[in-house]
Amino acid sequence: MKNPGAKFKSISIRLFCCAIELFLISSACAQAPSKLAVSVDLLITGGTIVTMDPSRRILEDGFIAVRGDEIVAVGSGASASLRFAPKGIDAKLKIDARGKLILPGFINSHTHVPMTLLRGLRDDVTLEEWLTKFIFPAEAKNVTEEFVRWGTRLAAAEQIRGGVTTFADMYYFEDAVAEETKAAGMRGVLGETILDFPAPDNKTNDAMLEYTEKFLKRWQGDPLIHAAVAPHSIYTDSEKTLKDSAALARKYNAPLLIHVAETKKELNDSREKNGTTPVQYLDKLGILGPDVLAAHCVWVDETDRKILAQRQVGCVHNPSSNMMLASGVAPVIEERAAGIAVGLGTDGAAGSNNDLSLMEEMDLAAKLQKITKMDPRELGAKAVAEMATIEGARALHMEKEIGSLETGKRADLILIGLDAPNAVPMYDVYAQLAYALKGSDVESVIIHGRVVMRDRKLLTVDEPSVIARAKEFEGKVEASLK
Repeated sequence: MKNPGAKFKSISIRLFCCAIELFLISSACAQAPSKLAVSVDLLITGGTIVTMDPSRRILEDGFIAVRGDEIVAVGSGASASLRFAPKGIDAKLKIDARGKLILPGFINSHTHVPMTLLRGLRDDVTLEEWLTKFIFPAEAKNVTEEFVRWGTRLAAAEQIRGGVTTFADMYYFEDAVAEETKAAGMRGVLGETILDFPAPDNKTNDAMLEYTEKFLKRWQGDPLIHAAVAPHSIYTDSEKTLKDSAALARKYNAPLLIHVAETKKELNDSREKNGTTPVQYLDKLGILGPDVLAAHCVWVDETDRKILAQRQVGCVHNPSSNMMLASGVAPVIEERAAGIAVGLGTDGAAGSNNDLSLMEEMDLAAKLQKITKMDPRELGAKAVAEMATIEGARALHMEKEIGSLETGKRADLILIGLDAPNAVPMYDVYAQLAYALKGSDVESVIIHGRVVMRDRKLLTVDEPSVIARAKEFEGKVEASLK
């Protein structure tokens, strides 16, 4: 670890966890108040915990203790062992989770959040037509810092309501995206888009790189915001731009986000222009590495998959987007078998997918592989739950911090109610998550130890004002395209 105090901090956390465990054991066995007292900021008891830890434990009647931004204890039998909690454990906030599921927060590994304000602008066209005839012109006329701020707020409200605690973004004015993401209490891997043509925030390639470097410097070390460099793709960026972007990212040890092998056209054009596939072209340029998050990875062959695995590139499957734009079906089964970390993403909330529901992506990801392989056993419910949590964390190269409910990890977790008609009966937790439960079943969301939604009430976003402003932007966008 680079932080010299990290080792001491880790030891302190383990000692604290041991203290809690000793207290629980002594309380349960002795059936009398313990003299050992510990203090936590948040104590959640009574729910079914889907840990997504290495053993994939599911803990009935579970408890989670949080101090600051960290999980300090996870266990089961909470109702019995915490009988004397008022005397033995001092928690600033206690949440009774009986009858609910407790999960790691969902990770939306690829999106363009300000595009929520372009939701439904134009659908049912090809990706090339959608971009060149509708989105790029609309963005040129409408995307300002104010547009980006309100779009990010709208996306934050939607994602929190759906149980998303971390998202990876690629857009413009990303510094404003970062400010609004942090204000909403969300965790973000946020990439400033680099192009070879004028963008809404920067008109030249040099200006884009300069802006991005300032962006990286500003957010270094922030606990919630991971500033990134986001060269859009091989078809919008020259070899020089791609190399300059990668060099900048590595200068600041920042993530590199890029669209890769999304369409058959991209594959064919790369073979004609570069003599090889998009993945092999990027590898030849020295772009690929363990700091890269590659969105889509639809048109990748066996050699590509070996390269992606060897370079430890994280990939993001976007089933709704790939289906809506008829981009193809990503070989998720083969990618996972090759050892590639594959997360789930919604893509942008306009044209390629008009919502930001990761639970919907779980459902579609599983069913898309089944029908493509003509085998109902392919990519089961447990696998897509992994892709939405711990595998998404691996794809973002953040599995040591998030993605599962374990001691020492960040306290990013969600509570899902089980009292809706679609939620009962429940015979298998993973099947319920993948095929029955909806984003609207999420009741409470905690990110970095902070409660951002409690009993379906948003606490960090002024939802009424955001919705009102979104309607105002609708009129402005429509008028700009007439």
